[in-house]
Amino acid sequence: MDPATAFLVDAQRLFGFVEAALWTLLRVGAVLMAAPLIGTRAVPVRVRMMFAMALAVTLAPVLPAPPPVASVDALTVLNVIREIAVGVAMGFVLRLAFEAGALAGELVSQGMALSFAQMADPLRGGASSGVVGQWFYVALALLFFAFDAHLALVGLIADSYRLLPVGTPLADPARLAAAVPAFLPTVLYAGVMIALPVMVAMLVVNLSFGVLSRAAPALNPIQIGLPAALVIGLFLLTILTGELAGPAKQLFEAAFEHAGGMLR
Repeated sequence: MDPATAFLVDAQRLFGFVEAALWTLLRVGAVLMAAPLIGTRAVPVRVRMMFAMALAVTLAPVLPAPPPVASVDALTVLNVIREIAVGVAMGFVLRLAFEAGALAGELVSQGMALSFAQMADPLRGGASSGVVGQWFYVALALLFFAFDAHLALVGLIADSYRLLPVGTPLADPARLAAAVPAFLPTVLYAGVMIALPVMVAMLVVNLSFGVLSRAAPALNPIQIGLPAALVIGLFLLTILTGELAGPAKQLFEAAFEHAGGMLR
């Protein structure tokens, strides 16, 4: 093979690889932009883009080849929209799993008299949220990495290309549209179950101080009950920390199963 032909072949391979990487970047970037932790304001957009490009370049050689693009037509635009929609749906399902921890924090803070303690939360888009909810969110984030769920996320993205290669139409578009709402009951159930032990204990504590204030009107339930509820609540949260791994693992497994099952 003469040098000119070899250069032409290498250039064709290079352009083919760049095209495959760009197609892969659409879904990978959409997943990471919607995923928890990395898809929040706590991580700069430039860092997210660099990570998405590195992951796309790594996955592109081992994934099915994308369809060739001769020109920008309606089919190409639809393929781009489908890739972004699939990535956003997968990432948002995983983000919903973390909202179970935020819900548990809001429920617990009601009994601990900390519902008024609000501050900006960069992990949830910069909106104001309770400090107890942020504690649960951070705890789930640490468990997410402890369970190697970040590696499972990369495996989920790679499996999604085997279930739905680039350019393949969706078998049931309504199923993809209903994927996020269908996972919401699981999130609500998990959040309530995580917070339920502390909620019941704090209900007993508050009822006890209510009965005490009726039996001894001279005692101020606000001066005595609020500090006691806060101390007991923090103690119960400390105990709950050691029991959070099991429910969190089940929640993450359900999220990954649901995110992968919506493409089947």
